[in-house]
Amino acid sequence: QVQLVESGGGLVQVGGSLRLSCAASGRTFYAMGWFRQVPGKEREFVAAMRSGGSTYYADSVKGRFTISRDNAKNMVYLQMNSLKPEDTGSYYCAGTLKTYMFVSRIGYDYWGQGTQVTVSS
Repeated sequence: QVQLVESGGGLVQVGGSLRLSCAASGRTFYAMGWFRQVPGKEREFVAAMRSGGSTYYADSVKGRFTISRDNAKNMVYLQMNSLKPEDTGSYYCAGTLKTYMFVSRIGYDYWGQGTQVTVSS
């Protein structure tokens, strides 16, 4: 059974930092990513990383967020710095076996349940 379990969300003030973690089990993914969603909007791409180490970021988070993976532990992390109110949302970890479409939610086959991040001003 494939499972993705996120942790690390919470409430943080503007300019603060959070580190999200995602534990994957049941399968090793070619690429893993993070997406976020707020009520009434589509789930949007945040960051992704291939097993070989290539990374991809949404323009809105470049320079502030860093994605990393521990392939041995089947974990993926999202270090979020200089947080802004617009970073508020539910953050989802995702995994894919595909070798393309890393920056699109339709490219991912497996999803976690999400963890809430709230940035207060």
